[in-house]
Amino acid sequence: MHLILYSKIGCHLCEGLEAKLRQLTAPCFELEVREITTNQDWWAAFQYEIPVLHVLVAGQEQPLSRPSPRATLSQLQQLLEKYLSKN
Repeated sequence: MHLILYSKIGCHLCEGLEAKLRQLTAPCFELEVREITTNQDWWAAFQYEIPVLHVLVAGQEQPLSRPSPRATLSQLQQLLEKYLSKN
């Protein structure tokens, strides 16, 4: 699984989600962090929404439900596993 995290430097919510994702060992996924200030389209789409988490499926990005900033590692893992079970 390939996850894409749309983020912005200095965003504590983005940094917190990234840190939690990097701690997860299952399910197995590759994490790509995209800095929205480096791309006008990303900025226009996500400037008021970050952090935004997408999964890449067959070359197409699909948004995942936004996890709560207070989500535990276990809850985040369950979110990813729930998505995998649907696809």
